[in-house]
Amino acid sequence: MQSFPLRRAALTAVAAAAVTLSAAASAVPAADAAMASPAGGPPSSHVSSAFAAAASPGPSASAGSAATAPKQLFVPDLIAAIPGGITSAQLAKIGKLSGVVAVLPVDGGKVSVNGHSADVLGVSPQAFRPWTPLATAASATVWSDLSHGQLISTDAAARKLHLTAGKSYPVSAATLQQVPFGQPTALSVPGVDALVNLTRSAQLGLAKNFAVLISATRGADLSTLKTQVQSVIGKHGQVVNLVQYTLATAGNLPVEPNAPAGVPGNWIDLFKASAATYCRGLSWTVLAAIAQVESGDGANEGPSSAGAEGPMQFLPSTWAIWGTVGFGQSGPPVIWNAYDAVPSAARLLCASGGGNSATLSGAIFAYNHATWYVTEVLALASEYARADA
Repeated sequence: MQSFPLRRAALTAVAAAAVTLSAAASAVPAADAAMASPAGGPPSSHVSSAFAAAASPGPSASAGSAATAPKQLFVPDLIAAIPGGITSAQLAKIGKLSGVVAVLPVDGGKVSVNGHSADVLGVSPQAFRPWTPLATAASATVWSDLSHGQLISTDAAARKLHLTAGKSYPVSAATLQQVPFGQPTALSVPGVDALVNLTRSAQLGLAKNFAVLISATRGADLSTLKTQVQSVIGKHGQVVNLVQYTLATAGNLPVEPNAPAGVPGNWIDLFKASAATYCRGLSWTVLAAIAQVESGDGANEGPSSAGAEGPMQFLPSTWAIWGTVGFGQSGPPVIWNAYDAVPSAARLLCASGGGNSATLSGAIFAYNHATWYVTEVLALASEYARADA
């Protein structure tokens, strides 16, 4: 499978969030980046475990920003924004609501980057780092760049804004600044194109504390929580359920009704054939996205630090249950063989509801227990779908 031509679609942001406010600065006092946890602490199912090893610090990295990977991660489920900014009192009230694991105020607004419109957040690198996907949170380079005033964006935004790492670009908000671009990386907040640190945010005049990110316990009623947050911030504010963007994406992915004839000759045909043969109703784009996220389409097959192996990153214990000999091959299933691994992933996803768009998000979560992973896989699956249309 290594000789197959790889067709890689870059990660794209999920549907743009509805919250975009003026970049004019406000006079609302800054609130601390509070981490409000209810009794019992955050549930392990919604907060990732500690990293095996701390990331190495970048040059002149400030303590806690680039030098040390966070011990736990938070998933943004809701975002609330007020034109005048979130006050300290409102932040404290939201943090005390039942089901809230953590809250984080952020600066931001819609600005112009290299002549193109972009939604940018101003964040404390140390406080925001636990709110990003595992690979991003573990990258010392990302947080060193951000700490040193560079712009960090998603892959999709880097393409849209025509950004190249190491170059500087005009960023216009309340003021115009030449800002160096660090590198693209995955972010957990749908609709956000890029990040700057708080110093750069103040220089640009981004709205102070324009929004608050909210992480909820797994199983929390987000509709009820959204209503409660709305009552705290008032009728002039807006609360957006970020999870709904993920669910909407799941229902719009293409399904291949018939497997391509013969033994698949490339990755795309393998994904299509595996979905059609081993999990009717599963979109082949989900298999493509998982393969890209897990191993870069077989470019990095492990073993991982957790012991996962092969193009679909199965643990040997899971492989012992789901390993499948695919497409007429002989012998036992081989975890490193893509002809076996991709059909096995299709079977595993199917057993968790992957063949139904209504339960697809849960099936992806069962594959890798992280909400950010579900968002990332569905975002990439959507990009594959658009590229194949």
